Amino acid sequence: MDKKNALRAGALAAGTTLMMLLMSSPALALNRDDGDDPGTGLSVVETLGLYVVAPIALFVVIAALVMIGDKSHKKKDTTSSNLRTKADAKA
Repeated sequence: MDKKNALRAGALAAGTTLMMLLMSSPALALNRDDGDDPGTGLSVVETLGLYVVAPIALFVVIAALVMIGDKSHKKKDTTSSNLRTKADAKA
């Protein structure tokens, strides 16, 4: 790709991004829609709990369940990775 095409692609990407940012301006949120009934806002503690603590807790729970399932699988594994051989072989 030559410099001219790269410049065109960059300009197109920048222009598209700028237009999307301008069209989704927060000022448009001031105009209420019919039937719009927003609730009360979240406090800082509620926001952190919902968007930080809850995903981390969910990740920990899922990881713990996977680890528990993996450990129980190793006990029942009868493949060659679980077999032990003696080194006492005499020739």
